[in-house]
Amino acid sequence: MFDQLPETFRSFKLNADVRTLLQLRQAMDKGLVKTVGDLFYVLKGLVTTSPTDIGPFSKAFYAHFLSINIVPGEPLEEAVIRSDTFQEWKDKLEEDEKIDIPDIDLVNQFLDEVHTTSYDIKNFLSGQDILDKRDPDLEDTDAPIDGEASDKTNILDRMADYRDVPLEELLKRMREVAKHQKTRHEGGDYWIGQGGVSPYGNGGAAAGGIRVGGAGGGKMARAAINNKDFYPVDAKAPLRDDNIDAALAALKGIEEASTDIILDVPVTIKEGLKQGGIFLPIEKEKRQQRIQVILMIDNGGWSMSPYIRIVQKLFAKMKTRFAHDLKTYYFHNTIYGGLYSDAARTKFEDLDKINIQDKNYSVFVIGDADMAPYELHRNSIRDWQKLNKHFKRMAWLNPMHENEWYGSMTCSIISQIFPMFELTPAGIEAAILEMNRKRNFQ
Repeated sequence: MFDQLPETFRSFKLNADVRTLLQLRQAMDKGLVKTVGDLFYVLKGLVTTSPTDIGPFSKAFYAHFLSINIVPGEPLEEAVIRSDTFQEWKDKLEEDEKIDIPDIDLVNQFLDEVHTTSYDIKNFLSGQDILDKRDPDLEDTDAPIDGEASDKTNILDRMADYRDVPLEELLKRMREVAKHQKTRHEGGDYWIGQGGVSPYGNGGAAAGGIRVGGAGGGKMARAAINNKDFYPVDAKAPLRDDNIDAALAALKGIEEASTDIILDVPVTIKEGLKQGGIFLPIEKEKRQQRIQVILMIDNGGWSMSPYIRIVQKLFAKMKTRFAHDLKTYYFHNTIYGGLYSDAARTKFEDLDKINIQDKNYSVFVIGDADMAPYELHRNSIRDWQKLNKHFKRMAWLNPMHENEWYGSMTCSIISQIFPMFELTPAGIEAAILEMNRKRNFQ
């Protein structure tokens, strides 16, 4: 299987040769590859050199290791469903669990298992043991219980495995927990929340759990639920102070991770001294994560004024939570040759200057797109098209309800240029998923 790897990856225009195999063998000898997910992330660090390589790498990996061949223009889900690998996995699953779930829903479970990684997981916990020691009728007192981080940190150095617990049992227990939950929780193993090893929530490390809200990212959940009955915010309500953290969790989904192999100097010296002065280089992985975002805000009219503060607050919180590169521009209704770098719209930046920036930025345009038809003239439409052509991932977030878009001629025109989503936590999550789809298969 590994001997033919360079040839397969080169067919997808990726740089892979015998050195790739040697580096992979080193990683495996050091115990860095324990799961297929580990193999995916280690190889991605060895083979990809820019974000544009990630899409071809994913296709090459699926083709070589899983015999899943994605034809041009075909969604990943369809390629998975028609593959023999998925059918064999599905047959075994049905024998073991006697389930009756549509194929499209099983694809997510299949991919979650494929991408499960042991990276940074130092302690594997039994999900069944966690459930056995917790009373599903526990009352929510807003005080940390055993196992929940009181300082709201979210360091994932442990993982709980719930894959042996029937999905129906998890759903039943989640409903019981939801009846008693009154507040937001992080970092624990019991409540519906973020981080930690609870079987229900998002942003944590719970293999075979249920993702509730958020954009995911760990590829470990068995099912995903966006029903507000299981989440203490209304993700479909307009963006506001009481649901901003749900939107922030979705923004985490645009984070890009890269893994570099670097020399571990302290360990190299230590081992060399043990070997009598024979210093053999010992390498380690360095994982780098970043968010690159350009924010373009319509701050020129009364219809947008209620949303400016909350949007700025959302992205300001992003600054403090994640490693990032955030640039903000402003406009009134639409753009005419460029945008402004200050909220007062006195510092004009030409469109050509904006378009020389890294094309891999994720660009969010915030505006209602509703204006007099004469304002959105041919030159303005051409400017938006230029931006959309340069930046590979753009999305328009509209504070108007989707039902109102079709009553505005200008809104309808702009929605044909960009994918448009409601300015809600759920809308932001949908925008992130669309951006990631473009990133992974561009």
